[in-house]
Amino acid sequence: MTERVLIANRGEIAVRIVRACRDLGLTVIAVYGPGDDDSLHVRMADEAYRIESDRAIPYLDIPALIAIACRAKAHLVHPGYGFLAENATFAEECARAGLFFVGPPAGAIATMGDKVAARASAVAAGVPILPGTTQPVADAEAARAWAAGVGYPVVLKAAAGGGGRGFRIAERAEDLPGAFVSAQSEADRSFGDGRLYAERYLMRPRHVEVQVFADQQGHVIAIGDRDCSIQRRHQKLIEESPAPNVPDSVREQMADAAIRLARGVGYVSAGTLEFLVEPDGQFSFLEMNTRIQVEHTVTEEVHGVDLVREQLLVALGEPLSIAPHSNPRGHAVQCRINAEDPGMGFAPTPGRVTRFVPPLGPGIRVDTAVESGSVISERYDSMIAKLVATGPSREIAIARMRRALDEIVIEGVPSTIPLHRNVMASTAFQDARLSTSFLMDVAEVIPPPADHDKVEIPDSDAWTERTIEVNGRRFQVRVPGNPDPGAVHATARPKRASRQPSTTIAAGGPKFASPIQGSVLRIHKGVGDVVAIGDPVMVVEAMKMENELRAQRDGVLIEIPVSIGASVKVGDHLFTVDSPE
Repeated sequence: MTERVLIANRGEIAVRIVRACRDLGLTVIAVYGPGDDDSLHVRMADEAYRIESDRAIPYLDIPALIAIACRAKAHLVHPGYGFLAENATFAEECARAGLFFVGPPAGAIATMGDKVAARASAVAAGVPILPGTTQPVADAEAARAWAAGVGYPVVLKAAAGGGGRGFRIAERAEDLPGAFVSAQSEADRSFGDGRLYAERYLMRPRHVEVQVFADQQGHVIAIGDRDCSIQRRHQKLIEESPAPNVPDSVREQMADAAIRLARGVGYVSAGTLEFLVEPDGQFSFLEMNTRIQVEHTVTEEVHGVDLVREQLLVALGEPLSIAPHSNPRGHAVQCRINAEDPGMGFAPTPGRVTRFVPPLGPGIRVDTAVESGSVISERYDSMIAKLVATGPSREIAIARMRRALDEIVIEGVPSTIPLHRNVMASTAFQDARLSTSFLMDVAEVIPPPADHDKVEIPDSDAWTERTIEVNGRRFQVRVPGNPDPGAVHATARPKRASRQPSTTIAAGGPKFASPIQGSVLRIHKGVGDVVAIGDPVMVVEAMKMENELRAQRDGVLIEIPVSIGASVKVGDHLFTVDSPE
């Protein structure tokens, strides 16, 4: 093929798309923002262009991306997931510029991206939904009035979003005002749309989703299901396919419902219908993701398909090549390896990965854009790698995952690996006793906090490669000599050095040190205010997530040395609580 594909994304999914393009013989065009000029997806591409943008996240700049696509003479634009993947305006602008958008039509994105409209579409297709508002709620009082007739707990959700952002639970009426402000703020910053809707909250359902695919000829199929119940902050941590312990009748009903809904909105390309499944087998529509999913890997492994390749072919007008009734071959489990500290409430831990050694062996797949020397930036999400284990049975897949988690080496930043090891070894997981409350119900899998007093400092080895730009296009050249001071070679050897944080969190001590690196978003209290243990004091944003920091003791706030908008590092002093004698 002679078509040229611009990848409007970065990181792991950009690398995944590059590989699918290579298999099809397509020319790959990468884009990059600050700090990404030497990233793996850029080096793998045939051409790469810097995004000329003043935006904090340049990958969200639609005019800049369209301009690059036109300048590079691209034919297709693949948005990956996140960023603009579910942005109807981006799909429309691609079409207006004569580009093929690798995804569904803008109308389907708009309908299913608006969660209120998506619920209405589900009802029209005969798909069950949970009780919820039929329109966005204007304020906390409107949400409280609705909840009075339904009962608690309820959840507030971003009408334009997903992925756990703009999602807050209210267990009581008095929780609604704070939940509304927090959810609305996060929704507005994440999606540019602060509208919220309210829905009845199920305490311990399973999260099961169905992969659908549709072509431009009107064929719509379901390709198996996945269980994504193990989550933190309503974001997935572990996924597997097929979903274990689901009766065949329920599995078939969910697949039929997914096909009906996809067909009803004129869907094209890869999509995912997410359902909440209760212990008695009843299921309710949660949302539709109008893009490729992070966890598409486990479906590929057990069904022997390449979903990204299929996306590209369908965008070019080809009919589906996937069989409509594909039975799974064995079982696959995926662990999302994130730069987060599970023992500190999954606090993000951006920084340099000084050493990365992926596991190998039968049944192991690693999707990543990280190498030794890569930096996990606080600008973006915390993913380091997706680790997938496949076997002829669930038991063998789990055994292979345990082996892979023991083999993988990640140094320089704390990660979720200790948690994944504990989950895989737990009887609850092995017996498939799964729910969205798994981490609360099986709390012993949460590891202790990582050692944040130590960091990895790589040696500075000589290298000769340099990156230059000519009219915004990136080129790699070789020059003689040593690197600039502080430059890090991709094969640098790590060594440990001790670093004492500026403030420590002593048990019951007065000074509260930041457990994360990020920016102060809100400050709830002021100097002189009385607080009790657990009272929210401030919110620090890191890696696109809001982290609420609470008082560690009863007392009076006597010092808050930071202000809204301040950048803070792990260990920085945030506030002081003077406890009465």
